[in-house]
Amino acid sequence: MLEADFKYIIDTFFALFSMVLIIFMVPGFAMLEAGLVRTKNVSSVLTINIMIYAVASMAFLLVGYKLAFGSWDNANMSIWAAFLFQMAFVGKTINIMSGGVSERVKIIPLAIFAVVMGGFIYPLVVNVSWGADMIAGTFLDINIHDLAGSTIIHSTGGWALLAAILIIGSRKGRYVQGGLRVIPASNIPLVVLGAFLLWIGWFGFNGGSVGSISSVENANTVAKTIMNTNTSGLAGAIMAGVLMYIRYKLFDITMILNGALGGLVAVTAGPDLFDMYTPILVGVVGGALVVFAVPLFDKFKLDDPVGALSVHLVNGIWGTLAVGIFVESVSFMAQLKGVLIIGVFAFGVSFAVLYLINIFIKFRAQDDAQVQGMDVAECGVEAYPEFKRAI
Repeated sequence: MLEADFKYIIDTFFALFSMVLIIFMVPGFAMLEAGLVRTKNVSSVLTINIMIYAVASMAFLLVGYKLAFGSWDNANMSIWAAFLFQMAFVGKTINIMSGGVSERVKIIPLAIFAVVMGGFIYPLVVNVSWGADMIAGTFLDINIHDLAGSTIIHSTGGWALLAAILIIGSRKGRYVQGGLRVIPASNIPLVVLGAFLLWIGWFGFNGGSVGSISSVENANTVAKTIMNTNTSGLAGAIMAGVLMYIRYKLFDITMILNGALGGLVAVTAGPDLFDMYTPILVGVVGGALVVFAVPLFDKFKLDDPVGALSVHLVNGIWGTLAVGIFVESVSFMAQLKGVLIIGVFAFGVSFAVLYLINIFIKFRAQDDAQVQGMDVAECGVEAYPEFKRAI
């Protein structure tokens, strides 16, 4: 067998294996969100996660992939493996949204937005960063190091979520007479399962983004990338736990897990460039940002049941800037420029599309549907039919 053929086969297998790990994040998001919402909304959340994966991936297949990368050509691996790896990323931008607008969003308008995100918005962000770059040589040209998408994926989804929350509003009864009503998670074991599925999926998310494992140098880069990814998640969990105990003398498992996810989002931009110690600092800051950002968003009455804005938007920005801070070969100003341009585009276009869809099909469910539960109103299938529905 020729060496070139061997490398082609190995890198094709590596892309497919990484894709499978990333797809594990679909049930990861689903279980995390199902555990954090009330029992009367679980079937709706699960349905939304499945529909997002299906419609966004189909839109990317039919339109988005070529828009992002210019063509299907790939000399290093099977074009089908290259597509599947990139397709695995697409649904994550909407998954970030699905939890943040849960318990009051209707399925059909969100599925329509998923088509637009998977077919156009996300591919255009990829085009100017990882892909064909239609604006090369202009002021908007982006020269950003974002290995697996702290900004390109996580912040893009976070900006879209912020736009959606502004349009849809908060859950009925979340903010009462100027105060905050606590709505506890319904199933903590599901939250833990979902978070760890996401954590495992991140190894394919970041490791697979190196693009090749068929040489000693690339194999070492992949291993270092995965190690740094895990390290930042560990640091985020520890920091969130410590801060929660200092503030409340309690260990909140949901906040600890979100701290871990915050660390994982933050390190996603540069795990291939960091040394083995820098991810500790990146994760520590990421975990702290989650702890402080969650109550801050509530002060502005931005109702986010799963803390997705804090985990994905805030830490997506922090992680991208961290590469410019800690890696000498990367320009901080270039990273900042990329964050700002993608942020303005993702928020602006998402807001416009969401607003337009909302004119014809309202995203927000009626108050009585929210009280009854989105499972009955949207799905006709209750996840826990033997339980008395909570108000």
